[in-house]
Amino acid sequence: MNLLLRTFVSFNENIGKLVIFNLAGLGKVMKFIVNFFYWLTKRPYRFKLFFEQMEFVGNKSLFIIFLAGAFTGMVMAYQTYFGFKLINVDSLVGPVVAISLAKELAPVLTGLIVAGRAGAAMAAQIGTMKVTEQIDALEVMGISSMQYLAVPRIIAGTLSVPLLSVFFLLVGNVGSYIVGTYALQIDDAIYLSKLGQFMYVSDIFQGVIKATVFGFVISVIGTYFGFAVTKGAQGVGKGTNLAVVWGMISVLVLDYFLTSFLVQVM
Repeated sequence: MNLLLRTFVSFNENIGKLVIFNLAGLGKVMKFIVNFFYWLTKRPYRFKLFFEQMEFVGNKSLFIIFLAGAFTGMVMAYQTYFGFKLINVDSLVGPVVAISLAKELAPVLTGLIVAGRAGAAMAAQIGTMKVTEQIDALEVMGISSMQYLAVPRIIAGTLSVPLLSVFFLLVGNVGSYIVGTYALQIDDAIYLSKLGQFMYVSDIFQGVIKATVFGFVISVIGTYFGFAVTKGAQGVGKGTNLAVVWGMISVLVLDYFLTSFLVQVM
């Protein structure tokens, strides 16, 4: 009985410590975000660093976005067609794939790709600078490390992810159209007419709003864990891993809440 009681108490203590630890971490992230908005309006505005990060997060992610978008659209067309064929509504393949891509798949998969690629790189770059004391050198020279390192990356991530999501959506629809009309023999006039009948601009806006939020959160998490790195090379690896894991978790969790909110509003 005493063993069972001790086990129960120990379990509750561990749960409590985990909750307190995560709440403390959330508080630090919120403080980091407030600090970002403070330095966002301060001069000098580092446009060169911003465009460098836009190229890194946006341009250098285009290949994998195009690849993922094309094959996602093609696979969605196949799966939707064989499901709809059972109830003889295969003409709706186009709008169903397009709406799924616009509202969910394009922003979510783009967010996951960027979190795994750019979010990890942000944490690794800043973390390496932290352990090699380059950040301390910036502060000694009177340059805010937050303004110099975090602000350009967060702005670039916030703007790049919705743009990449739109490219994902476009390529995904092209892939769906090719598979639907050529491989599955759906009449192209019917495909396009149904697409125009059921697809609305508001569907695209929902995806863009989601992608913008995802881009901001992924960039904040990537830069935050970079600044939080300690203990040399081991710490850089741990910080990079945490940035990827929490970036992806944030995308998936936020997707539910954003969907619930946007369905009510739009």
